[in-house]
Amino acid sequence: MTKVGISAFGSYIPYLRLDRGVISEIWGRPSIGGERSVANNDEDAITMAVEASRNCMGGHGIDLVEGLFFATTSAPYKEKMNASLIATAVYLKREITTTDFAHSLRSGTGALKAAFDSVKSGSMANILVVASDCRLGYPRSDQEQTFGDGAGAVMVSGENLSASFEGGYSISNEMMDVWRNPEDTFVRTWEGRFILGEGYLNHMKEVVSGLLRKYGLDPKAISKAILPAPNIRSHKNLAKQLGFDINTQVQDHLLSNVGHCGSAHPLLMLVNALEEASPGDLLLLATYADGADAMLFKVTDKIEKMKNQRRVKDYLREKTLLSSYARFLSYKGLVETAPGEPFRLMPSATVSWRDRKCILRCHGSRCNACGKTTFPIQRVCYHCNAKDSFDEVPISYLKGEVFTFTLDNLAGRADDPVVVQTIADLGEDKIRFYGMMTDCDPSEVKIGMPIHLTFRRIYDGAGMHNYFWKCRPVRNGRSE
Repeated sequence: MTKVGISAFGSYIPYLRLDRGVISEIWGRPSIGGERSVANNDEDAITMAVEASRNCMGGHGIDLVEGLFFATTSAPYKEKMNASLIATAVYLKREITTTDFAHSLRSGTGALKAAFDSVKSGSMANILVVASDCRLGYPRSDQEQTFGDGAGAVMVSGENLSASFEGGYSISNEMMDVWRNPEDTFVRTWEGRFILGEGYLNHMKEVVSGLLRKYGLDPKAISKAILPAPNIRSHKNLAKQLGFDINTQVQDHLLSNVGHCGSAHPLLMLVNALEEASPGDLLLLATYADGADAMLFKVTDKIEKMKNQRRVKDYLREKTLLSSYARFLSYKGLVETAPGEPFRLMPSATVSWRDRKCILRCHGSRCNACGKTTFPIQRVCYHCNAKDSFDEVPISYLKGEVFTFTLDNLAGRADDPVVVQTIADLGEDKIRFYGMMTDCDPSEVKIGMPIHLTFRRIYDGAGMHNYFWKCRPVRNGRSE
């Protein structure tokens, strides 16, 4: 029987955070403490999925990927395959299977199980599974404080496994506890004790106990129990009732400094556990939503080769706090500010399709006559004047530095008025890249600053979301 498991993994947590005390002060209610991650005004579930996927693969093994499964409850497109856009930006080949998993907080583990089954059956050899979410809680609600934004990605394969999939156990249950209707902006919830007692605790205990019983394991055999929870108290209660040692056996819930990242949270916690794991460790992952999924993994000795990618703890360290609750609301699209960006052009679906390799895949042109690489693609080489003699090359994985920049006070949004227009030199060939800088303090930008590229949402127009590449500073943590 074919052994399947996880060969690579990666995550993404936005650079922006909001102190929960800021929210509590606005509404005159207690703070649950800590902070939550906040997607920037140019980020959404797709851009975060791209970042987690790129971190997972690190630019290696792209040609081996035969499928991309994307899970979310906050898809930017309700009727259009989001996974195809992600696959294009991540630079996957065209001959792959792309699928969206949606509408449930278990969509992440659902996509993961489907990937294991597909690889085990032999229909695909390597599948990239990525989950990403930006959910909205009602203003003044508990969820407004507890929710967070983030993404997690794993490569499901049949060889070179960092962790083998030992088996799973699932249960289904129908109850109205947490839901969102098509017309809803915010997540709806029923009474808290009903959600936690009859929903979360009962079903998580049942699915974890069922998994342990199925494979004849005692709770003490588990190295790390990965138990996503709606709040810290429920997390502790569940771990205690299941017989896990909260100090040694239970994975960090990430609720204090990130928040609950929806369908992405199980994968985000799993990635964090794998980054800290040792060969031979048994990891148990369980998640709840209209039933529950539980999965068992065994870490292999190949885990040591995966310790160099950008880690969850690097993202936790790299952050800046939003200055106000008003800016948080604006970034989430909940308040309308004065119109900005006066030089915006209306998009064209035809042009976007025609130039998709340059726009989404960040292709440049390498002259066959002189070897000069330019971005964007140029039919005529401005170095040697050769015409229509070039190969397209990707530059999105290249790192570089700021060559020069200007601070534009006219082109920004009302809630983010200063745009850092940047010219950067990428790679050893010093490929010139012109674009905006994001996730930065404009006053700290300087010539020579190390940067790398990131996929972002530029603006909306004609009913379409328009994406392109920006640059951002390389900070203390490891770069993708």
